[in-house]
Amino acid sequence: MRISSATRALLFVLAGIVMLCSAAPAPAAADPVEAEPAPVVDPSVLPGANDWNCKPSAAHPRPVVLVHGTWTGMVGTWKDLAPALSADGYCVFALNYGQAAGLTKGNMMRMFGGADIEESARQLAGFVELVRTATGAPQVDMIGHSLGGTVSRQYLRFEGGADRANPALNKVHSLVTLGATNHGTSFGDVQSLGAIAQALGVPVTTLAGVAVGPSYIQQMVGSPFLQLLNAAGDTDPGIDYTVVASRSDTVSTPPENTFLTAGPWATVHNIWLQDGCETNTADHGQLTTDARAVYIIQRALDPAYGDRNPAPC
Repeated sequence: MRISSATRALLFVLAGIVMLCSAAPAPAAADPVEAEPAPVVDPSVLPGANDWNCKPSAAHPRPVVLVHGTWTGMVGTWKDLAPALSADGYCVFALNYGQAAGLTKGNMMRMFGGADIEESARQLAGFVELVRTATGAPQVDMIGHSLGGTVSRQYLRFEGGADRANPALNKVHSLVTLGATNHGTSFGDVQSLGAIAQALGVPVTTLAGVAVGPSYIQQMVGSPFLQLLNAAGDTDPGIDYTVVASRSDTVSTPPENTFLTAGPWATVHNIWLQDGCETNTADHGQLTTDARAVYIIQRALDPAYGDRNPAPC
């Protein structure tokens, strides 16, 4: 039987939705044999992060707040970077966000980073206030991976992170984004396939929103959310932005969509991971662990870092 391209796309999308839904944990069947209890992993514990007694040093006067991406928590994202920054003397803090559940709000699978981005940005705002109070620091630096970069920009613009009228009151000094969906992503060819299915009457947007939360749709190229976020320009005054992209990124696509254009009184450093190291093949998920990416992060947090350490390749 010959299957048309439209039908093939429809089946692909439906299969993806089924796979997503089937990934939800099912109730365990009764087992008459007593089994060993599974180890409990506390997602709120990230080595190297969230020492609420940490006080910033003169060398590193600003705490660093780490913001994970879609459908992954802080432990899986920052398990390497948090200890590395802590070992270098930074006060490091990280949060899990965006796990709102329920059919009315979406994200019934309770995926981290699945909630509405506006809601996640409000969670981030509350967390930053806890960090500022605990450390006594007026400003923080932020590192956002994927969705985390977009949530951070939403926080800057609409949730009090930046003060456009008086940048001296900004609560954030520097923002480093890694493969962030700043101008949207096509998620490879998923967006175009989903559009075909939607045109054929399959409520892909609704199904995806219910299953994994609205942030997935909000990050797509041309979404109303991104149009509003970027309507007044990419940047806020007084913020130093470092934007990292990898040519091997197949999730935040096309990868150059992550780059920002500097507006008044803001600084932007758009960096390809392969600049000066063409052989680097780090993909989207590896942007938080790749040695060259970590070097770029360190240099963004402390410009003198590059004077003391050679760039790895």
